[in-house]
Amino acid sequence: MNGAEYIIQFLEKKGVDLVFGYPGGAVLALYDALGRSSIKHILTRHEQGAIHGADGYARVTGKTGVCFATSGPGATNLITGIANAYLDSAPILVITGQVGVDSIGRDSFQEADIVGITMPIVKHNYLVKSLYDLPAVLEEAWNVAQRGRPGPVLIDVPKNVFAGVADFPEAVFTPPNRKIPLKNSLEKQIERAVAALREAQKPLILAGGGVVASGAEDLLAEFRKHTKIPVVNTLMGKGAVPEELGGSLGMVGMHGKPAANLALSGCDVLLALGVRFSDRVTGNPQNFLPATCIIHVDIDPAELSKNVHTEIPVVSDVQKFLTLLLSRLKEEGFKPRYGPWLAQVDAWVKQYPLHFETGDLLKPQQIINEVAKQVTGAPVVVTDVGQHQMFVAQFFPVQGKRNFITSGGLGTMGFGLPAAMGAAFGRPGEQVVLFTGDGGFQMTVQELAVMAQYQLPVKAFIINNSCLGMVRQWQELFFKEHYAHSLFSCGPDFVKLAEAYGVKGLRLAQPAELAGTIREALQHSGPVVVDCLVDQGENVLPIIPPGGQPNEMLGRWRGEAHVSRIS
Repeated sequence: MNGAEYIIQFLEKKGVDLVFGYPGGAVLALYDALGRSSIKHILTRHEQGAIHGADGYARVTGKTGVCFATSGPGATNLITGIANAYLDSAPILVITGQVGVDSIGRDSFQEADIVGITMPIVKHNYLVKSLYDLPAVLEEAWNVAQRGRPGPVLIDVPKNVFAGVADFPEAVFTPPNRKIPLKNSLEKQIERAVAALREAQKPLILAGGGVVASGAEDLLAEFRKHTKIPVVNTLMGKGAVPEELGGSLGMVGMHGKPAANLALSGCDVLLALGVRFSDRVTGNPQNFLPATCIIHVDIDPAELSKNVHTEIPVVSDVQKFLTLLLSRLKEEGFKPRYGPWLAQVDAWVKQYPLHFETGDLLKPQQIINEVAKQVTGAPVVVTDVGQHQMFVAQFFPVQGKRNFITSGGLGTMGFGLPAAMGAAFGRPGEQVVLFTGDGGFQMTVQELAVMAQYQLPVKAFIINNSCLGMVRQWQELFFKEHYAHSLFSCGPDFVKLAEAYGVKGLRLAQPAELAGTIREALQHSGPVVVDCLVDQGENVLPIIPPGGQPNEMLGRWRGEAHVSRIS
């Protein structure tokens, strides 16, 4: 068989049944083999749609997403999506075409050094110059994408390697034997964590994306039930614990819920599970929780003490760590004794509920609340990036596992629509709800063609404020209302645009239309785009000013109409 046929056979053996991609000259042999296989190919309308689609698919399934692209511009169009998957730890196998081996480095037609370009934004990448290297490279790449902290891996294959014929040997992959130093051994660190929790008076759990990646949601719920320790979450950890009575207090950070941020500021022991301690959570890391004992659990040793000082660093998968920690606590008959702390947290929840003013103009929060109220079951909730993303993080109570998909680390506008497409392919028949902005939606709008072609049940709500909402908000708050190039003076008719692609389009402009329009959208069997005309001046509150600490929030409290600082 030739190299292309071997690659397709390899993917079939790994259980891959779906790939996203866009063909071109350097991958014609690969697509020829793909067209004769059992694997379904989703022809996106742009390579960025392919990589984001593979990303969304990977996140909702826990499987490795697979993406194909041709050489040169096809490969470089993947870069933003690869970086997005890298920062959010999504496992993706990217296979790109390359000019022939003898043509590399000669400025050949559609040649780009994609290995060099992507080196900082992948877990690993490969340029396969020999046909006989394919088996080992494919096997290693497949394992690297999933092993440890998941992430994207790229294989660049010259077109003569695709076309070359050989008798391929069976590949053997031996993972590296990475031993953790004794001072950070798991057993020792668990004993230290048990001792810290035993002495704690105000403990708190911070759930991050690592909880979701490790599939530890049920275990975390059991741990929470046994210890009674309150839980907050990062943006990527949203949904790890259902946001309901007895569940998560909500998101922490720059636009986090007040009670969650106050609990973070007030805790004396923080059990951080699979988090990066990004600047959106810590503000100025030098001043972040100086008196708090931080137990940081992460599969990636590089994350420990990278951004904040950690008293008890633990290199471990979250699921494995919680299993051992819970067992150890049960052995010693651990009894929670945090009555005053729990009472204080409950008081914060009651004292500082999220608040927004209603009136003649539609508010983004109203739309999100109404969708959450009407949607049945536990939908997959996808966002693009910007104000609407934060409003969803604040107001939409995500339920179910792997049901919240967003661009956290890179903040990629244009992520939402193709990621929702990928999520719909990954969870066929399930309801997918997309919240996006009018700016981000236009960046990858062409993927509506795929939505229409496959009649994917994606309900897209465009929070249309005729501006780049988060940019406008920062210009208002921190640049003396100098709205430099953040307001749209004109834009498309999104209803007509959706209909041009063969997708049902609706418009929501008045609060009185809210319930009926959303009901119509949710009850439609195929894809829907709802153009929601909202108040341009609505800001995401609370907000922690840049460099501020979790308790330094500006917002509206106790139903007050004006903005003030927590005191």
